[in-house]
Amino acid sequence: MKHLVVFDLDGTLAASKSAMDNEMVNLLDSLLTFTKVAIISGGDWPQFEKQVLSRGLAPKGLPNLSLLPTCGTKFYTYGTDWEKLYSEDLTDNEKLRMVTEINSAIKSLGFIPKKTWGEVVEDRGSQITFSALGQDAPLQKKKEWDPDFSKRKKMQEMLDKSIPEFSVRLGGTTSVDVTKAGIDKAYGIKKLVEILHVDKGEMMFMGDAIFPGGKSSYAIANRMCDANLEKSTEWKVTGNGARKINPPVGALRSPTRYAAFQSQVHLGHPWITAFISTAQKTRRALVLRPR
Repeated sequence: MKHLVVFDLDGTLAASKSAMDNEMVNLLDSLLTFTKVAIISGGDWPQFEKQVLSRGLAPKGLPNLSLLPTCGTKFYTYGTDWEKLYSEDLTDNEKLRMVTEINSAIKSLGFIPKKTWGEVVEDRGSQITFSALGQDAPLQKKKEWDPDFSKRKKMQEMLDKSIPEFSVRLGGTTSVDVTKAGIDKAYGIKKLVEILHVDKGEMMFMGDAIFPGGKSSYAIANRMCDANLEKSTEWKVTGNGARKINPPVGALRSPTRYAAFQSQVHLGHPWITAFISTAQKTRRALVLRPR
């Protein structure tokens, strides 16, 4: 039995910058009745409020939920209300250096769109985020901008050289996140281990883009969970009330063979699955059930 299930947000529990749908809310409520759950994302706290908390999760399950905004540089738990346990905030000088180099990379790479929706370079306190088309760009426009990650990988390579003292990671659909060195989603997972007193063998992680260079999910899965993503094969989970995930949802689906979660994959009730990491390691179907 796994005692903690960790999810990425955009592209996993919800479409980019969008609220979870009703089905996902019901599934998350179900999972929270019998195990701990954490959600980690590059988005800041207001984005978690919009995408997750505004959807009316059942109050009885909230004490089992941990939220880690800005790639785990912040950590929130629930008692009678949401409480911030820590925040790895940047100094003004660190922010200035990050913003300066991001703007330089934007200019050098020609990433200057004709139209933007919201801030392109955003200060999230503990993280500076580049969003190519702006924070509020329509989802379809974002999907079209960098579908194969190639544009953002160029920016990442440039920033790795110009500001090597910081961590640079791909995030979301059009984003690049910059934090203090070593402060990334894998760091957030380590903090979960420390704060919740859960051994990594009792954890599972699920996110999109679980392949080399694909956002932060691949690094988390390889470093923190029971998975060998390089040897994964197609698999499916069936059980009572099995259902099919459709491609537009993007939920729990990786774009490559490393996490062969294609449209034909079926997920077992009572929870959307039997989580990628264990299924890939054992190469067998597994359904996580309540005790």
